[in-house]
Amino acid sequence: MGSIGRIVVVGGSLGGLRTTEALYLGGWEGEVVVLSEELHPPYTRPPLSKTALAHGPDASTLAFKQRPEAARAQWRHGVRALACDLAARTVTLSDGDVLSYDGLVAATGVRARRLPAPLGTAGHVLRTLDDCRNLRTELVAGARVVVVGAGFIGCEVAATAVGLGCSVDVVAADDVPMQTPLGTDVGAAVQRRHEREGVRFHLGRQVAGIVEHDGTSLVTLSDGTEVLGDVLVQAIGSAPSVDWLDGNGLDLTDGVVCDNGLRIGGRPAAVAVGDVARFPNPLFDDVPRRVEHWQMPVDTARRAATTLLADLAGAPADPTPFTPLPSFWSDQYDLRLQSFGAPGLGERVEVLDGDLDGDAVVGYHRGDRLVGAVLLGFPRRMVQVRRMVQAALTAARERELAGVAPTVG
Repeated sequence: MGSIGRIVVVGGSLGGLRTTEALYLGGWEGEVVVLSEELHPPYTRPPLSKTALAHGPDASTLAFKQRPEAARAQWRHGVRALACDLAARTVTLSDGDVLSYDGLVAATGVRARRLPAPLGTAGHVLRTLDDCRNLRTELVAGARVVVVGAGFIGCEVAATAVGLGCSVDVVAADDVPMQTPLGTDVGAAVQRRHEREGVRFHLGRQVAGIVEHDGTSLVTLSDGTEVLGDVLVQAIGSAPSVDWLDGNGLDLTDGVVCDNGLRIGGRPAAVAVGDVARFPNPLFDDVPRRVEHWQMPVDTARRAATTLLADLAGAPADPTPFTPLPSFWSDQYDLRLQSFGAPGLGERVEVLDGDLDGDAVVGYHRGDRLVGAVLLGFPRRMVQVRRMVQAALTAARERELAGVAPTVG
């Protein structure tokens, strides 16, 4: 490519790693500087609430395999971006350094949310390897665990704690676990599985107060119920790490808005990847959305690297629409839950095969379009269901491109 210059990758987890590799594989001959707030090399996060939490996290086994190209970059661990000037093309770091760049990659991902002050300082969160290590030391047989939040992380922590011999209470404002991504019926089915394992749910209620004393946490709920725990875990979701991009006239209300090529605010030579990127996916519609799924950093890394290299070379961008199929999985007890597409966009939920209290294939429809599917169990159906969702979304998009309007329910 003959490019000489510097690309700064802000964020050293999966998205930053795969983008760095893709840049060099794509022909970049200049410098790449990767800024990583953590001291650990890039590692996989999904096991932190499951197997790594159950057995104790091992940084060496969690670390991602890296292509040789990754070693060509300069990795700066223990440093984070405080600010960025997109016009001047500079990044200000927590160690006082100011880096100039030709190209920028925002790969800062998300941070764990906490309850509003003064409740937010209580207990554990679970986002990093160190978070996992600290929580694991307290999950001993007989411990009373209170999990605030009934999303995927909250439910996985609850299942892992039960497996370690703990008693578990789950508190959440939603009516059922995982209500937003899965809907009421599937969420209720997952709740029943947890209750069979002894988990107690306190749903539709907020946390009104937390008193920590002598190694215990007394959690008072909005209806006056009190729940006592030896271990408190806040699992109320995540927030995109975008503060360092403030002041550039960007829409940062939920991640950073990008175009379909993943350019930040549609501007050249600056791209975003992974959990922080909010971009339109023509498989569904033209609404920019963030997708916090494990595969998304890998998919966005390839596209973002292609876009950035074209911008820096003054070449045309790839005209092919970027249409990744979101997917994720969750292990809870002996249940493997898998999702394809965007079930959260569904307006109508239908059990396509099986039974919600056993193995089931569940379809999510928006109007007449299948926009997502969830597998409860049925592990051998994964490829078939993935193909079904991909084919349905592709066919719907082709009809729209041909001028056939979809039916809206």
